[in-house]
Amino acid sequence: MTDAVVLPQDEQAVPAQAPSRQLFIKTYGCQMNVYDSERMADVLRPLGYVVTDAPETADFVILNTCHIREKAAEKVYSELGKLRDLKVAKAGAGVSMTIAVAGCVAQAEGEEIMRRQPAVDLVVGPQAYHQLPELLTRTARARGERIGADFAPNAKFDALPQARGVKGPTAFLTVQEGCDKFCTFCVVPYTRGAEWSRPVCAILEEARALAGQGVREVTLLGQNVNAYDGEGQDGQPSTLAQLAYALAEIPGLDRIRYTTSHPNDMSADLIAAHGDLGALMPYLHLPVQSGSDRILRLMNRKHGRGRYLELIDEIRRTRPDMAISGDFIVGFPGETDRDFEDTLDLVRRVRYASAFSFMYSPRPGTPAATMAGQVPEDVSRERLHVLQALLLEQQAAFNAAQGGRTLPVLVEKKGRHRRQAIGRSPYLQSVHIEDADHLLGQIVAVEIVSGEQNSLTGRLA
Repeated sequence: MTDAVVLPQDEQAVPAQAPSRQLFIKTYGCQMNVYDSERMADVLRPLGYVVTDAPETADFVILNTCHIREKAAEKVYSELGKLRDLKVAKAGAGVSMTIAVAGCVAQAEGEEIMRRQPAVDLVVGPQAYHQLPELLTRTARARGERIGADFAPNAKFDALPQARGVKGPTAFLTVQEGCDKFCTFCVVPYTRGAEWSRPVCAILEEARALAGQGVREVTLLGQNVNAYDGEGQDGQPSTLAQLAYALAEIPGLDRIRYTTSHPNDMSADLIAAHGDLGALMPYLHLPVQSGSDRILRLMNRKHGRGRYLELIDEIRRTRPDMAISGDFIVGFPGETDRDFEDTLDLVRRVRYASAFSFMYSPRPGTPAATMAGQVPEDVSRERLHVLQALLLEQQAAFNAAQGGRTLPVLVEKKGRHRRQAIGRSPYLQSVHIEDADHLLGQIVAVEIVSGEQNSLTGRLA
């Protein structure tokens, strides 16, 4: 997960025939939402919209929302209250502003959003943002149909413009959407729809265009990305491993990552690909959520701790230096002290390079929200503190172990200090490099001097 993100200033030229308008997008949640926000900007660019980082100057404001975190909807309503005041103030000065809510909260609570906050002009679900130009035009004319929240991902991707306004040497690339797993705590199957995969040819076309813009690394995105089964170039379903091999053939595209994976879809050919495909980075985000078999059954995860640990062993036999990341929920309904100890035991066995951990919070409409045995908040909070202390200890140890090694680092951007640059290791660690600001977009050998809690420090080898 990521915190709220504001897209950077877009410096691309606007077509001469279109008057310049300001677009502000605030993004909450996962990498897929970051990708979606970038594509919203692409969709609106032909209408003359350029991205701004200041809502005060914007003609069009989009909140691209996430429904995973606790009180996600309330945070959106709080932000909408501020935007309503801004909209009223601008109207008093004779300037109009359009407000849209997009993403998963829009999908789950579209009608409620329109009822609670009349200042909102558009509500657009994650499969309908390609309709933004049409919906925006209708709104400007006569406040026509304002809600677009159908599930039609193929129509969305077919309608998106081929050109993308990416910057820098890395980019997200959505290959799969939706979820068929129906974990009892999760709203994604209800907000993103059933699993659906893009055709291989469409993904390769987008990846080639990204490489042509200087992108050296792509992160393939999906709610269950390793469930990918899009139509291959031979007309047959393709696996994620087969897609990775095809992507690795694209000149200039040197690194491939993917997220988020499900243990049930970690296939033998994908594990094997990590052993013989150099472009596939040795970093795997493989959420387990709990180390207790009993809690995993209540979560409807459809795998046990034993199978998860077997997968980790198989992966590390194939790629011994694989960095493993995970997700954990503590305080799930019915979780006992013994269940929590099972989670700590699994963490000690796996040795995570990084992880995300959260207290359980009920989502309306999910089975877990009405389960018996809801854990008191103070108990959940204490468990979270214990788990996070262990995870942070493991992360610090993994980073420290890189000291003295020489790693290939993709230099992404300038650092805060003079001549400093920041890049990413193969294990997704942030690396601060001195005297390297002239190497943006290149993969360079870096001697790691030290590893801290959240980053590495290195010098050019």
